[in-house]
Amino acid sequence: PERSGRLEKRIRLAAAVEICSVQNPAATERTTTENFCSLGIRILTQRARELNERLWVWSLDEDLRTLARVVYCQRLPDGRFGVGLQFQGQAVNWSRNSLAGADG
Repeated sequence: PERSGRLEKRIRLAAAVEICSVQNPAATERTTTENFCSLGIRILTQRARELNERLWVWSLDEDLRTLARVVYCQRLPDGRFGVGLQFQGQAVNWSRNSLAGADG
């Protein structure tokens, strides 16, 4: 049988990150995460992102920078967008400092 659903449980966390498109690194956006795991994160952004768009993601709380791919983008009732990002390359290990304030 085919497997469906997430490969790894997500942890709820509102952490500050900065993102920018690989195609346009000068256009950065500061935003927050909603949840994460070692394979990806969900962020809240002010503008829609294209499916498969590649973004650089920086954690503003620690020295973490990684490349990610947009796997979905959904418009939220408040006008923002929920964007699912899959980390490219190896899994990302967030430190305990990133988990401060996590409620899950």
